[in-house]
This record gives sequence, C-alpha cells and structure tokens, in this order.
Amino acid sequence: MTLTAHQPPDTADYAGRATGHVRWGHWAVGVVLLVLAAQLVRFLVFNPAFEWNVVGRYLFDPAVLRGLGTTILLAVAAMLVGLLLGTTIAACRLSAFAPLRWAGTAYVTVFRSIPPLVQLIFWFNLGYLLPRISVGVPFGPEFAGWSSNDLITPVTAAVLGLGLNEAAYLAEIVRGGLLGVDGGQREAAKSLGYSGWQTFARVTMPQAMRTIIPPTGSQFITVLKGTSLVSVIAMADLLYSVQTIYGRTYQVVPLLIVAVLWYLVVVSLFSLGQQRLERYFGRGAHR
Repeated sequence: MTLTAHQPPDTADYAGRATGHVRWGHWAVGVVLLVLAAQLVRFLVFNPAFEWNVVGRYLFDPAVLRGLGTTILLAVAAMLVGLLLGTTIAACRLSAFAPLRWAGTAYVTVFRSIPPLVQLIFWFNLGYLLPRISVGVPFGPEFAGWSSNDLITPVTAAVLGLGLNEAAYLAEIVRGGLLGVDGGQREAAKSLGYSGWQTFARVTMPQAMRTIIPPTGSQFITVLKGTSLVSVIAMADLLYSVQTIYGRTYQVVPLLIVAVLWYLVVVSLFSLGQQRLERYFGRGAHR
C-alpha cells in the first residue's frame, strides 16, 4: 500500500467560486433594489391621491416662498446664537476655574433635558413670569425697561428657543473638537510666544474644525427641520404656511409634499456646502 501526501486544494478554484458567488449576490441585490425602485416610482406617479397638479400649483406660491424664507432665516439665526453661545460654554467647561465649569455643565444639562417644543412655548409665554425686562444695577436703580410682551414676539421666542437649545449641543461638539487637538500643538504655540487667545484662534480652533464641522452640519439640518415647531406659536414658517393653505383648501397631502420638497432642496444644497467646508479644513489630513 502506497501512502501519498495530502494535496492542498486549488486555492485559485476556491477564489473563483467565491468571486462568482459574490457577483451573483450583487446581481440579486441589484434586481431586488430595481424592483423596489420601480414599485416606488409607480406608487408616486400613478397614485391620484398625491395630486401632483396641486403640488405644482402651490410649489412657488408666494405664501409658501415667504414661509420658506422665514424657515431659513430662523435656522441661520438660531445657529449663529448657538455657535456663539455654544463656543463660550465649551470654553467655560474647559476652564481651570471651577465655577465656570459648573456653570457650563449646568447649562448643558438643563437645556439638553428640556424638549425644544417646551422651550419655545416657555419663551413665548415669558411675560407671565416676567412682565417687565429691565437693565440696571443688580438690586439697585433701573436704567431702562421694556414690557416683556413687546419684546418677546413670535420671532424672538423662536430664535431664543431654538438658539439656546442648539447652544447646549454645539457646546459639546466644540468641546469634543478642542479636546481632540493634541496638547503638544498648544505647547508648541506657547514656545513661539503666542498668547492664550492667539493659540486658540490660530492653532487649536483651525485643527479642531475638521472634527467640529460634520456634527455641526448635522445640527444645522436638525434646527432647520426643528423650525417646524414654531408653528405652535403662530410663526409663519414653511409648515405653518402650507397648513394655512390646506386648512382652506382641504388638500392636505399635496401641500405637505410641497413642504417636503422644499426641505429636501434646502438640506441638499446645504449638504453640498458642508462637503466643501469639510474638504477645505481636512485637506492637510487627507494629504
């Protein structure tokens, strides 16, 4: 009886069969996706309930465009408030002075715990708790004062509610980005004679932007969609505008589609700008 050495299997044959299985799997997934896409198109095009003629009629309606402009302005204003205040709170949370850290932590905890809708309603009804807003020496004479009902308009309440809420989230985003910068960078800047502010503005912040921009962009999209909440305080944003129209015409679905299409357009355009910013601040890392 002759013993023969075990022959290893042909690895090339196994690789070929594995590649064949993967390709067949890709084809199967592609066919399934194609069928689903065809069903979706058929549902959208041939379902008369969508009333695409009504969508086309109101897509560029002046009232809808005014609501769209209000939505964009509210989102931009809220993000500016959030960025300025959030960066300040992030600096407080990173401060070596304990009371500043405690104040920053308390702000983030409180405003992240309260739903944005509750905050909007609270600011809109601030006059109930504080009928008059004044400026002066604490516990001393008053220099100037105004009625809260005159100051807290729906616009003011919307910017305050959305901006202060965003500041809590952006503070954590900025803090995480700053902590991600290597400490040796700050030490090198100090050795070159940079002051604390110069180190922050010229060394730390530009490097942190690479990690700050993506989540900040996501927060802008969140606040853009969150502007739909201001309809509860009679603010004429995009959603409120279409609600006003379908409250008169009873064409709910096509008017909601109008709002959906405009949200898609604005978010898509902003996403393109965000990608350009990410490439700009990440060019050194990519290289």
